[in-house]
Formats: sequence, structure tokens, C-alpha cells
Amino acid sequence: MQYTKLGNSDLNVSRICMGCMGFGDAQNGQHTWTVDEAQSREIIKRGLELGVNFFDTAIAYQSGTSEQYLGRAIKDFAKRDDIAIATKFLPRTAKEIEQGISGQKHIEKMLDKSLLNLGMDYVDLYIYHMWDYATPLYDIMEGLNNAVKSGKARYIGISNCFAYQLTKANALAEKEGFAKFISVQGHYNLIFREEEREMAKLCREENIAMTPYSALAGGRLAKRPGETSKRLEQDSYAHLKYDATVGQDGIIIDCVAQLADKYGVSMTEISLAWLLTKVTAPVVGATKLHHIEGVAKAVRLTLSDDEIAYLEEAYVPHNLVGVMAQNTPESAKEKHVWSTGNQKI
Repeated sequence: MQYTKLGNSDLNVSRICMGCMGFGDAQNGQHTWTVDEAQSREIIKRGLELGVNFFDTAIAYQSGTSEQYLGRAIKDFAKRDDIAIATKFLPRTAKEIEQGISGQKHIEKMLDKSLLNLGMDYVDLYIYHMWDYATPLYDIMEGLNNAVKSGKARYIGISNCFAYQLTKANALAEKEGFAKFISVQGHYNLIFREEEREMAKLCREENIAMTPYSALAGGRLAKRPGETSKRLEQDSYAHLKYDATVGQDGIIIDCVAQLADKYGVSMTEISLAWLLTKVTAPVVGATKLHHIEGVAKAVRLTLSDDEIAYLEEAYVPHNLVGVMAQNTPESAKEKHVWSTGNQKI
């Protein structure tokens, strides 16, 4: 495993971050392809053995059971100080807004619940899961600064935002003396590269770590044509993101398969080796032992400039999809579809 600093922080993290959305009680969540606690523990333990020390979860994943599974496994298999734990909070619900619960109070409440789920006194990275158009930015930034000042969060990150929003938030934080975002978790992989337009450039200039999700496009960048899996079949959110561009994306996926044959490695390794040339630490989910084993191998694979260009040349612009297309000022005015009990993205 290789390690690096996470943006403008003192966190030394593995180049692979284990995404924990696939862990949790399926009865308490939206996703039917999640794995139970026994399987989750095996995968987490194997990841630790392979050198992974960076784990990403969220209070919204399976009603908090993802956090619970991860927390218990880390307690049993690792030293807390050796591990970097990231979790996330969603915007205020319509009920909270009606009750007059402020952004600051919402963040405090959500973080306390996450810490209870994790069985921990602090998280290393507390992530603003998606932009809250119904809450003043000052309230969000002050609430997150309070989390850092209290010692319950070492650093803060953001997910699912535009470059202008990240710039605006960090400018406000600098003005007010608040903690600034040190990382951004966006949608970025070989078949969805829209983050390169603005976000990637901003992050390079400001040394903000990119830790993208959907690193393997819901398994599409790891499977040959005709191959399938439970997640590929049942992940409705991934279908929403990728089905409309399956033809043009298939050309790139074929290139990944050809390079995998050339090197005698998996498509996972090729896809992640490319992404590792662009970002700090991709968030990669695993629901089987061989998934994390294949992911860990990617850090040892170096692609040539010509191979990188070969993988990139067929890309064409994509429309925004998923939460970035759904979470808008207009939708926030109409209704809040987010809930801390069931992820709606």
C-alpha cells in the first residue's frame, strides 16, 4: 500500500479509501445488495491487512448500520489512532426546518449520532454530504467549525458540490476564521470525467484532496461485456447514472479490458491505476473479499502516458446525473427528499 497526506491536513491516508456504503442491514436501507455484519467484518479486516487505513461511511447508509458495523470492526481489529475515519451528514429535513432547528444544531446532532453509531469519540474527517440550499452557508460553516473546535472532528470535507460552491465556502471560512474544507468527494471515474472541467483544477491549486466516489462506476469499469453481479443488476442509482450513456461508455470499457489483457491484471486494477494518477484517494466499495484484494493491487500498477491517453481519448462530455442533477435550489424549495434514516440518492 502507498500513503499520502490528505490535502492540507496532517492525516496520512492510504491511497485507497474503503467505501462502506455496501455494509449494513439491508432491512434498514434502500440498497438490497449490502452485506451483513459478518461479511463486512471480513472485508474490513482484509483491507486492514492489505494496508488500508482510510474508511468512508455515512449516517445515511442503511440507517446508520454501516457506521455501526465499521466502528465495531475497527475496535476489534485496529488501533484507533492508526485509522482515518470519514463519515457524512445530510441536509436538514423538512421537519427540522419547520421546528426551527438551526444548521449548527443539526450538525451537532448528526455528528453526535454518528459518533454513537461508530462507538468513537471523534472522526478524522466530517463530510458535508451534499449542498443544503435551504440553510445559510454561514450556519453550515460555523456548525462544522464548532465540530472541529470541540475535538469531535479533526478536519472537514465536502461532497457533491460545484467548484464555485467549494470556493465560496472556503472563502467564508477564511474570512471568519473557521475550519476550511480539506477534501472533496465527487463523482469521478473513467466514464464520468466532468470533475476535470473546474473542480480538479481548483483542487490542484488549493491542495484540496480529491477522494471521488463511484470509482468503478458501480462495477461497470470492472466487468467485461456480458459479465454481471448482484450490484450491477440491483443498484438502481447506478442505472440512473450510467444507462443513458452505455454505448459511448462501452468504448472506454473495452479499452480497459484490452489493457487488462495486456498486463494480465483485472479491469479493476487498470481503472483505478488511471484514477490514481488524478486524485488523492478514490473511495472504492467492496462487498466481497476478492474486491478489496483487487483494489489494493492497483496502487502497484503504473500506466504509461500513452496508455493513459488511450484510455481517455474516447471520452465525450456527459450531462450531470445523480445527486448533482437532483439537488438544486428548485428542488430544495419544493421539498426535502433527504432523510437521515434512509438514503435517497
